[in-house]
Amino acid sequence: MGIDPGLRVTGFGIVEKKGSILTYIGSGCIRTAPGPLALRLKTILEGLAEIISYYQPMQVAIEKVFVNVNPQSTLLLGQARGAALCAAVLKDLPVSEYTALQVKQAVVGNGHAQKEQVQAMVKRLLQLTGSPGADASDALACAICHAHGGQGLGKLATAGYRVRRGRLI
Repeated sequence: MGIDPGLRVTGFGIVEKKGSILTYIGSGCIRTAPGPLALRLKTILEGLAEIISYYQPMQVAIEKVFVNVNPQSTLLLGQARGAALCAAVLKDLPVSEYTALQVKQAVVGNGHAQKEQVQAMVKRLLQLTGSPGADASDALACAICHAHGGQGLGKLATAGYRVRRGRLI
């Protein structure tokens, strides 16, 4: 399961990997209503807990927070991410974290790819008939990155490697 955390919209995407084949299982978004921060975080936590209970993923991959120009936005995003992490940890799921650069590099081959490029590659890699929304697509991209990455279902040993410009070196 991949998660793209956001305070207004949190995307989720579930894929299954058998051998080298990735299969789309499901995706969507959890939307929070404007209002007190605590209630919005509760919506994210409960929504993801329900999705985890329904799909029963074995692992979770989540995007790391990037530092915004606006520190307040970064803090709010971090809190949404914390709620998402808690949903996974409460279900005893292992969690792996990836930067946006790593996710884009794994899915598109370019760490500075545009959102539209990520959406197009997610559609292509999962052989979808339509493009998922931006947040669901980012979550699916995170799941794909995890499935292909060293911490993911691919079980490629990456101990001792470093990441530079979104690539293992």
